[in-house]
Amino acid sequence: MHPNRAFRDTGRARNLAFAREQGFGILTVADGTEAPLVSHVPFLLNEGGTEARLHLARPNPIVAALATPRSARLVIAGPHGYVSPDWYRVEDQVPTWNYVAVHLAGTLDLTPQEGLHDLLDLQSAQFESRLPKTPWTSDKMTDGLMERMMRAIVPARLTITDVDGTWKLSQNKPEPVRLAAADGVEAAGDPALAALMRTPPARTP
Repeated sequence: MHPNRAFRDTGRARNLAFAREQGFGILTVADGTEAPLVSHVPFLLNEGGTEARLHLARPNPIVAALATPRSARLVIAGPHGYVSPDWYRVEDQVPTWNYVAVHLAGTLDLTPQEGLHDLLDLQSAQFESRLPKTPWTSDKMTDGLMERMMRAIVPARLTITDVDGTWKLSQNKPEPVRLAAADGVEAAGDPALAALMRTPPARTP
């Protein structure tokens, strides 16, 4: 996380809303080896932001590590990109990289296999609802096939104890300078990052 408080004053609610909307992150787990275990996972965040539910492939080394609950961190990344000094339209600027990232930290453990089907149905429903079509549901599967496929994955839960976010969007610059840079970012082909730069989070009290 960037140390500058100008980029880290986003409130918990907006950080959680961002994580919930993305629904995909990088799960890191320390198991005592030289490097942390890492996996890319879709997840569901509950309404209160206290729990993220996810699933892992059964051969994933994280599953073996969860013989006992482990400290873990889920890293959710958003739009990011290079910012040229020329785009600020003022002198004596330097290159930088703007980005949004939210970290959810807590304790990861396995949950009963019996709840896996419900988790998968909830996940697919969340993302299918965003598509311009009739939602897919698991009852379209051939009888017994879903159950056989689920044997290859296991459900898990991250109990969240800490939420942290960095929204580095040039909000440490005067507004006209930031908006000029946003125009440059959009012209370079990154409208999502440019939109965030135009409306960075308000600082929390």
